[in-house]
Amino acid sequence: MERRFNTEDIGDDSAFDNGRNRKSDRPHRDNNRNKKYSPRSKDGFKSRTRRRFDDDDASAYSGKRSFKGGRDQRGRYKKEDNRPRRRDITGESSILSEIVERRKQEGRLKPRKQKILTLEFEEQHGPIRLNKYIANAGICSRRDADVLIASGAITVNGEVVTEMGHKVMPTDEVRYGDKVLQREKPVYVLLNKPKDYITTTDDERDRANVMELVRDACQERIYPVGRLDRDTTGLLLLTNDGDLTKKLTHPSSHIEKTYMVELDKPFASVDMDTIRHGIELSDGVVTPDDVEYVEGADSKKIVGITIHSGKNRVIRRMFDALGYEVVKLDRVIFAGLTKKDLPRGRWRFLTKNEISFLKMISTKNKEEEK
Repeated sequence: MERRFNTEDIGDDSAFDNGRNRKSDRPHRDNNRNKKYSPRSKDGFKSRTRRRFDDDDASAYSGKRSFKGGRDQRGRYKKEDNRPRRRDITGESSILSEIVERRKQEGRLKPRKQKILTLEFEEQHGPIRLNKYIANAGICSRRDADVLIASGAITVNGEVVTEMGHKVMPTDEVRYGDKVLQREKPVYVLLNKPKDYITTTDDERDRANVMELVRDACQERIYPVGRLDRDTTGLLLLTNDGDLTKKLTHPSSHIEKTYMVELDKPFASVDMDTIRHGIELSDGVVTPDDVEYVEGADSKKIVGITIHSGKNRVIRRMFDALGYEVVKLDRVIFAGLTKKDLPRGRWRFLTKNEISFLKMISTKNKEEEK
């Protein structure tokens, strides 16, 4: 219901007669309230009322301020400003003028340093190592690229380069034999891997692999970051960024991965405490970061576990050591990335924020390790 004003809201309504606030209805005020006492006036008070500025005053103030610009749209006088906006130092001193002329003739002593605005700008426009340039072009890995450089098979702008660590720009012409190598832009693809697909770029037995699912994603040569078993489903990152791949897969980065595990029987509370303290495997003790029952699940057969270890089949081996068989294994979180709005068997490109986050956490975890 629309709320209206009443007398209780506004208090005394004598000033709101017929919806108008008339001056005639206001109480009489003493004229001396607007005056200030001054012994110079006859009645001892000096009026506060300001006198309006007219054209005679403008001519009187012509020595201090110029009003030759006329009036603006509001009726105010325009101020004419003839002062120079920039200081002319050459006209003030002969010594300063000589310094300015000498610097103009000599020019800049050092070349201006190229500004790197963002990490993406640096990757696309900044100099990179020659072996990384070759690897990004899809010829071979970075280690094999070092062999090609050492053998003299790579030329840069028509000259053979055998120096390790040599850097090239995107405008340089890099050749391998008769083929001109093109520097590829970094690509990041997130796949929700289905079951019965192996994580490899090629297979001798011609089995289904994850590269078939991302065949139409891009023209660049991308590869999986880490591995998922054939029977394991969930998130898998594919990219051509070798540096990021190395950081995400190296044990010192401590990249967390969360799995949803379905067991063949309910998981006992005693075994829950055992797995939290670490499980002795053939290649050492593995301690998960966290393990809990899945909230909302029908039974205690479904468990959520977070781990940063990258050992082969580590989840299945941990539960197998306690006498459980893993029926289903699904990776739901990888390095902060989730499966939200990503159905099984589909892929999508990472956003700029996600790429920056991956590079940030991989670098941050390494610094904390040191």
